[in-house]
Amino acid sequence: MSDRLPPLTALRAFDAAARHMSFAKAAEELHVTPAALSFQIKSLEQHLGAPVFRRLNRAVELTDAGKALAPGVQDGFQTLAAAWRSAERTQDNHTLTVTAGPAFTSKWLAPLLYEFAHRHPEIELRFSASLKLMDFGRDAIDVAIRFGRTSDDGLYSVPLAQEWVCPVMTPAMAERFPTPESLTTAPLIFDDSINYLNPRSDWETWFRAMGIEHAPTHGPRFSQADHAVDAALAGVGVVLGRRALVVKDLNDGRLVAPFPVALDTGARFRFLCANGAENRPHIAAFRDWIISEIEKNAHITNAMTRVPASDYQRP
Repeated sequence: MSDRLPPLTALRAFDAAARHMSFAKAAEELHVTPAALSFQIKSLEQHLGAPVFRRLNRAVELTDAGKALAPGVQDGFQTLAAAWRSAERTQDNHTLTVTAGPAFTSKWLAPLLYEFAHRHPEIELRFSASLKLMDFGRDAIDVAIRFGRTSDDGLYSVPLAQEWVCPVMTPAMAERFPTPESLTTAPLIFDDSINYLNPRSDWETWFRAMGIEHAPTHGPRFSQADHAVDAALAGVGVVLGRRALVVKDLNDGRLVAPFPVALDTGARFRFLCANGAENRPHIAAFRDWIISEIEKNAHITNAMTRVPASDYQRP
């Protein structure tokens, strides 16, 4: 038996027919006649020396050989398509597709986009706000902004500012609760989006860092960090705000941090792209802009006394 592959057109016809389980629908997808598609399938079967479809009345089904062949052929065409998209993107320095979590997109990226657009009118930005770990080739992504402590093997990775959390609230709420001790009676908001971090950076840990034994559990809970911050902005209560998501509101005075002891989470956002892509003009411009914007609010971080959350865990 020869290891020589059949013609690509025959494999393409088989892939379409196997996905649709219909010669007619496969022919429509490939913009050929059903007779032409049938000819390509027969060519593949002759090459293999075995049928890949059973022809039934008004239907087809895969033979054992067809079932063995179909998954690999489908994966192969998906890989080819991803490689082609990647090659096309190397020629496009004017469209930048960025993925980041919904909270980071809404609270940090979106409010600052005008500044980037003003600096780089030649770059068209596209955003995918998702926590899904996307593949740069398969998903046609240029840049990813990701949060956590995980490593980024095989990728170009730039660590951004270290993330901390501290109590933030409206100025009016701060007047009602002027001391750390008074927060034990304040309406507290819970951001459950970082509960997965170990060590934990939660209310109990922050109170312990202040020398207060208090383990609150009652209050509105949010699975999305930006929703928790929005609740604080609306005056619902006090939230342990994450640096990247509250720094603009702190700088603009909509929120205040009257007790500047912050828990260092040990996690951080990272700027990621495919290795070798970091010097493409639009990617480098976006990276440099992000770093410059973070530096603009460094005074807020510098005003914080940051303590490791790991030092204040429950015994």
